[in-house]
Amino acid sequence: MKNLITLIVGLLITNAVLTQNEEFRVYSNGLIYSEHSMGKLAKVVDSLNLKFKTCDFDKVFLARQQVIGHMVKLDSGDIQSAITDLEKNISFENFCFKYPSAKIDKNILIIKSQYTNYDNQEIVVFNHFNLKNDYGFKIQTEDLSLYQKDMKQEWIYEYTAKSEYSKESITGFYFPENCESRELPKKYSLMVGYTDCLIDTTSTKLNENSKSGWVDLPEKWTSLSDKKKDKLLKEMRNTRVIGGCSQDSRPRKHAINIALLSAETYNWEVFLKAHLDIMNDRFERMSDGSYAWAQRNTYIKELEELNINVADLLLGISLRIENPANNHYYGSIGRIGRALSETNNKSEIETTMLAIVADTELDYYNRLLFYFLFKNYNYHLKDELAQINNSEKLRLAATTFPDFMSEKLNKKTN
Repeated sequence: MKNLITLIVGLLITNAVLTQNEEFRVYSNGLIYSEHSMGKLAKVVDSLNLKFKTCDFDKVFLARQQVIGHMVKLDSGDIQSAITDLEKNISFENFCFKYPSAKIDKNILIIKSQYTNYDNQEIVVFNHFNLKNDYGFKIQTEDLSLYQKDMKQEWIYEYTAKSEYSKESITGFYFPENCESRELPKKYSLMVGYTDCLIDTTSTKLNENSKSGWVDLPEKWTSLSDKKKDKLLKEMRNTRVIGGCSQDSRPRKHAINIALLSAETYNWEVFLKAHLDIMNDRFERMSDGSYAWAQRNTYIKELEELNINVADLLLGISLRIENPANNHYYGSIGRIGRALSETNNKSEIETTMLAIVADTELDYYNRLLFYFLFKNYNYHLKDELAQINNSEKLRLAATTFPDFMSEKLNKKTN
């Protein structure tokens, strides 16, 4: 009986693994798109390669606004007095002297950005790039004037009132200098320009007035006329699918259905956005636990089968810029790292990523993003010896940062 139970459990685990590896139907060519669909996409790419000759690759892209500043947190003593001092713009040195119990984190990277949040409000956000873990402190405000304001030798802080869950406290950033937005070196601007040209920023995957719902893909959809396929694609692009929980696969299924129909109807712009959304797991969900992430594959092989520069595409959407085009596509550092671990050009991509990390002409923010991109890439490699060698290469690349950064990075790497 015990052996029988063990056998049943083993079969269930095996079935779960097989199910996980086959998230979507895989065709005889080993891809999630049939040979017929890939042939159609290849024809579109051939015409795109001609289009690239007319794309504007002279555009100058700027890095996100950033500065090396300091962070303070005070959760004891006279908090109200500290607030008054901050409002009077007390000097950083005097604040540290007057409030010795404050936790001081010197020489941190602060990123300033402006965007529209989920409530459709324009906000300004100050983010601390935490080199110890993935959760940096941030302050967000609806005061849009702060986006253009010179912050040199000024404070911005957040107050937390006392509750049953937390102490009364203030956490703030001090800016020794104003935030700076450096010009990206030409080779990185070319990467961004390539992604904008390839992805086409003039269109979106879903239509503007899409509504929540679901549209089925008929079992024999490939036999539909082109006119009916176009109509079905339009219906899907008018439908927004929001996941109810981590195990809700509908958002990804909806995207693959859009990608399949787009490939069949020569709609490259929609196809690529849908496929990148699948690769980046870029979907709305009510909740999403990390335990479900491994089930969602990245499908880089499908892109590599087409005649496009996959390295420039994925690295280009990993760069963060101050002046993006409307609908510019940003990739997830974690997901792109995982996707690149499955590339056929590992040597080339490793060399490129490490060179970006060590490029002192590039801004700190993008270099740090590529540091963690490489770490994610290396984590997902199956070759343990390659992982060990890559960790050493990354450690050496990190020494090109200022000491206050490299010491924290390499402490985390070891």
